[in-house]
Amino acid sequence: MKTKTLLTIGECMVEMAPDGHGKYSMNFAGDTLNTAWYAKRCLAGLDDYSVGYFTAVGTDGMSDQMVDFFNTSGIDTTHISRIPDRTAGLYTIQLADGERSFAYWRDNSAAKLLASNADAMDTAFAGDQILLFSGITLAILSPEHRQNLIEALSRARAQGAQVVFDTNIRPRLWETPSATKEWLSKAAQIADVMLPSFDEEEEMFGDAKPQDTALRYRDLGAHTVIVKNGAHEMYAWSQGEGGMSISPEPVTPVDSTAAGDSFNAGYITARMQGADLEGALRAGMTLSSQVVQHRGALIAL
Repeated sequence: MKTKTLLTIGECMVEMAPDGHGKYSMNFAGDTLNTAWYAKRCLAGLDDYSVGYFTAVGTDGMSDQMVDFFNTSGIDTTHISRIPDRTAGLYTIQLADGERSFAYWRDNSAAKLLASNADAMDTAFAGDQILLFSGITLAILSPEHRQNLIEALSRARAQGAQVVFDTNIRPRLWETPSATKEWLSKAAQIADVMLPSFDEEEEMFGDAKPQDTALRYRDLGAHTVIVKNGAHEMYAWSQGEGGMSISPEPVTPVDSTAAGDSFNAGYITARMQGADLEGALRAGMTLSSQVVQHRGALIAL
């Protein structure tokens, strides 16, 4: 995984997060954008490393603000499409004892059309780079566009790109549980690295333990599977490095938003710089433990 370019693929939304004083603050966030944002910070000062974002936004003022935010954050916006008569989706966060729930407004989200242009994807995905997408990326797309994305990622992988898939299962975004399972399994078959979360996999697939999740995705073709498990022991397996269980340091969470996304960033950027499996896992857990002790998806490091 030692390459110097990461491109994440998905939907950024307007985030309205509680500020702890009975009001909400506006930010920009979304699972794959969160990973890009933290990855850029993990690679701060390393000018030969690049982090980009692939999505679609509108041509309205809110979309302009979003793209400006990407640029000022150091995220490459070369492959962001602008779609007239569309805008950014919005979500609010509700917190209870550090755990979050969400309400979404995304019917007119431009990102739902991010996989409409196969040529644009082939251009963006070309070369020796890491391409990360998620179950949310897939879920917001039409079935036709899901297939477009999977085929484009498969073509890129055949040409040397490394594909990373975080299942990030949000059942409310999918048509049916059977559709969820079908598309997650299709995506897993073209992924080199899988980054599932055990609680979600347990609920959707009935896995009894993290090792079951890892085995299922290994059998679908993944070379590495990291089964995130919140504050509990996670299990990781990588071809040539074997399997291991590892526990995070205990912390008191304030807001678990972006816990998994930031773990992904810490893990991937450590691997990009040559870390072994255990070193990369610890890098991801350290970053995630910092993030959950603050409110909102994106925090200053």
